[in-house]
Amino acid sequence: MNAEPINPNNVFLIGYRCTGKSSVGRLLAARLGWHFADTDSLLVAEKQTSIREIVDNCGWQEFRKFEHEVVKRVCDQNQLVVATGGGVVLNDANVAGMKAAGKTFWLRAAPETIRRRMMQDTDTEAFRPPLSSKDSIAEIEETLLEREPCYRRAMDFLVDTDGRRIDEVCEAIMRQLIALDAERNEAHSS
Repeated sequence: MNAEPINPNNVFLIGYRCTGKSSVGRLLAARLGWHFADTDSLLVAEKQTSIREIVDNCGWQEFRKFEHEVVKRVCDQNQLVVATGGGVVLNDANVAGMKAAGKTFWLRAAPETIRRRMMQDTDTEAFRPPLSSKDSIAEIEETLLEREPCYRRAMDFLVDTDGRRIDEVCEAIMRQLIALDAERNEAHSS
């Protein structure tokens, strides 16, 4: 990959819970030689409490305010791969900030894949409080349906993660980044 940074300098991974954002983000950052940030982890460290406790004590609206502050801070940095919370795209200011500060990749998975990954994930209890009182597959399907237009508006690129290993998803993103670099270099040489 070209040593010159990808313009405008950051990669944001968006998508629903358990689509691979954190795992892919860590590997992608290592391959690019960039830093990695997870907005949920940053928020938890800052507030010194779990997302579940924030939501239980303050509500989703307050959590979204805290999330927006974290997103603003990561958008001000350079050469950062950012795994975002699943609902980050619900705030237009978050989307605008990410678009201005980098390229956004929507990591997408089928509801059944998400549910299976959630059941296997030890962080689900603290990091992924329920969004509704419905059973998990109904909640996933309904939420994906509601958020799909937001993910589509926010994304620059779409990467399906169903049936793909972390390194395969990372390679798909790397190919897009290399293509962007080639386009930018061609435009500069013209």
